[in-house]
Amino acid sequence: MSLVTCYNKGCGKSFDPGLNDNDACVHHPGIPVFHDAYKGWSCCNKKCTDFTEFLNIKGCTTSPHNPVKPPEPDKYIPDKSTAKEILEVRAPEPKAMERPSIDTPLTELKPTIAKSLLDQVQSLLPTTTGGGGDAASSIPLGTQCKNNACKETYEGPQSLSAICAYHAGVPVFHEGLKFWSCCNKKTTDFAAFLEQKGCTHGEHVWIKPNTDKGKVKCRLDWFQTGTNVVVSIFAKKYDPARSKIQVSPVRLKIDLYFPEEDGHYQQDIELKGIINIEKTTASMLGSKVELTLHKAEVGSWSRLEVPNASPAKSAPAEDKSTNDVQHKLDTVDLSDL
Repeated sequence: MSLVTCYNKGCGKSFDPGLNDNDACVHHPGIPVFHDAYKGWSCCNKKCTDFTEFLNIKGCTTSPHNPVKPPEPDKYIPDKSTAKEILEVRAPEPKAMERPSIDTPLTELKPTIAKSLLDQVQSLLPTTTGGGGDAASSIPLGTQCKNNACKETYEGPQSLSAICAYHAGVPVFHEGLKFWSCCNKKTTDFAAFLEQKGCTHGEHVWIKPNTDKGKVKCRLDWFQTGTNVVVSIFAKKYDPARSKIQVSPVRLKIDLYFPEEDGHYQQDIELKGIINIEKTTASMLGSKVELTLHKAEVGSWSRLEVPNASPAKSAPAEDKSTNDVQHKLDTVDLSDL
């Protein structure tokens, strides 16, 4: 008689139906289970990670061989009529806050002041509040006159009334010639050019005037978190008593006073986003001013300030005679010689 295949799980042997005893088949009555890389049968506890080893797990139950092939599972056929019934549920988009006016009144912040900053300002008091004295006492002996081509040095109060011979114009190098724009004497030798005596007489200038007096430059940096924008102004030796930080929901105004330079660092910024004034704080530290601007609405700021779209101011008209000389000739800065 021909042999028949057993369809019990885990067996698969061929057998003679006439010799099918009650303990002829050793198989698994359960189902295969694959979970977390482990492979096993639901009817016994033996598990492994190798698939070949899983196939070779010996059955846990004995019975006669089963010659009946199990029915194929029904194939799933999707119902196309319900394909368009899929519903999409979206969370409502948050409504953007109405942006307040830039003219909203400013509120002055009360900063936390570090002791290190107070110590810095205290150390400046003797030099900033002391007696003035005369102008001569502030000029070191040996200081050279700042006028062009003058080689005189400061030797005491008598030097204040001395006559200075200097060049009022600018040095010009053009086609091998070297000369001053204020006189016609020209030379090709650089040493001779430096020795040319001044053509104008006046007072010596022992201390070069500070054209930027009143303005102090500081570095401003910022970063943001989910709820705050942190602005840092890196500065030292500023007076917290005479400095001021003001904010509105869309504006930041900074005024730091520096006693040593008798100048200010000032910024007036229209903020890109909206802030909550009540939760905004300021700290005045020894090396910087740190502002924590609390965002009034969730979201990321693409930049700190709104780009300034106002047209640039026209440059002031230059003196025609000076403009003509600068366009026709190559000028050179000799202030370091």
